[in-house]
Amino acid sequence: MEATAHHKIIILTSPSGGGKTSIKTKLLSALSKELSFSVSATTRKMRGNEQEGVDYHFTNEEVFKKLIEHKAFIEWEMVYPGLYYGTTVQEMNRIWGEGKVPVLDIDVKGALNVKHQFGHEVLSIFIEPPSIEVLKERLRKRGTDTEENMLTRINKASEELQYKDKFDQVVLNDDIERASNEVIALVRQFISN
Repeated sequence: MEATAHHKIIILTSPSGGGKTSIKTKLLSALSKELSFSVSATTRKMRGNEQEGVDYHFTNEEVFKKLIEHKAFIEWEMVYPGLYYGTTVQEMNRIWGEGKVPVLDIDVKGALNVKHQFGHEVLSIFIEPPSIEVLKERLRKRGTDTEENMLTRINKASEELQYKDKFDQVVLNDDIERASNEVIALVRQFISN
């Protein structure tokens, strides 16, 4: 599967708690005619008010591994031990078939993988949290992780921040409105070229 001039891709990535989901929501609202959210597959459990097929395609590890064997993903990662996430070829083709640009909300390694595969047809945006301390506070307020899971996410975040310069754009999320507007402007410019 190769991106053509009509097959652009937008990637938003950040450490867990970096704000990419909030920014993604504002981006999709602002450019709803041009963009569509690419729903990732995952083996993690559903949280809170998440919905199957809206937030994620929830599956188990056995099914996910079969999809890997059948080359059903453009990218996939075991983001945390036993927790897989991936972007399916089927999902990308569905969005391109609608004449829209897919927006991927994926982890740093998956984002680099897609950027490597599709090159200039991708706009990759790294959402940078103001600090690790702010990230810790956001994760605490979220209230969805155990203390152990939170430490795992913080350690991973420190590692992921080292990759920020490998992305097309880095947007500091010290203010959600300003950061969202910056992302919207970057995406609008990219898809109009």
